[in-house]
Amino acid sequence: MIVSLTLILMVQLLGEALTRGLNLPVPGPVLGMALLLAFFVIRDRSPRLSRRMLPPALVDGRLESTGKTLLANLSLMFVPAGAGIVGRLDVLAAQGVALAVVVLVSTLLTLAATAATFVLVSRWMKPGERP
Repeated sequence: MIVSLTLILMVQLLGEALTRGLNLPVPGPVLGMALLLAFFVIRDRSPRLSRRMLPPALVDGRLESTGKTLLANLSLMFVPAGAGIVGRLDVLAAQGVALAVVVLVSTLLTLAATAATFVLVSRWMKPGERP
């Protein structure tokens, strides 16, 4: 689990460093996730080479297990945000309606963008064809 967690954090750090160093308009963790996806693709496309070059924890499913464990405990990451909101109830009382409207509109726009992306990709990919 330590090796897997180290890889996840290193990829996030690398994404953040690249974003800041190259002044990219992409958040560092998003770039880190793209780098982790590239790692998975390369690892899974050459399994024999991966088994020889990578530690067993990155090849035998422990990396995926670590990711699932992090996702299972994701709600703990929202505790600091909730505490921050409680600490600023005066702002919430003054701007509550505006904040609620912004959250609602942004959620609807995100759902619409996700649905449109799904429709475009499903039209682009022919049925039964894999990427």
